[in-house]
Amino acid sequence: MTVAVLVLLALVAAGGLVLTARGERVRPPWAAVLLTGLLGAAAVVAWAADDAADGLVHGSAVAAVLAAVLGGGPVATAVLRAADPAAVGVAGGPQDPAILRGGAWIGALERAAIAGALLVGSPEALAIIIAVKGLGRFAELRAPAAAERFIVGTLASGLWAAACVGVAMLLRG
Repeated sequence: MTVAVLVLLALVAAGGLVLTARGERVRPPWAAVLLTGLLGAAAVVAWAADDAADGLVHGSAVAAVLAAVLGGGPVATAVLRAADPAAVGVAGGPQDPAILRGGAWIGALERAAIAGALLVGSPEALAIIIAVKGLGRFAELRAPAAAERFIVGTLASGLWAAACVGVAMLLRG
């Protein structure tokens, strides 16, 4: 059962990598649903697993971090689109790529840091990660729609990382 969890997490990571490589503009709208479904299946299998070998538990932590980092971008983008579908491509709207430039890289680093903090059990690190991100973007958050994009994107990204790590934590028992 643990191997199945590793395979599902690897599929989430690989799928996220492929979707990220395709680019935000050409991603199919159902792609994030597929990644979420794969992660949900991994959670169900992990929850049903009786016991896991130590090496596979550590492997699942690595796979969870990779799934968080690589799969989170397409999911966060889909959540941003769903938050305001009418503003997709509108200059100054929440989907305007000029707003909060560099967000994809920041999001990947944020998910890696959140996943690491959760794996080592450090809630203080979570607070620091979010505070540093907010302070780093503070000047940009006054732009129209920037604050909304920041909040929605940060929450979607953080929840995705937590869900990925949650799958690995289920295996620890």
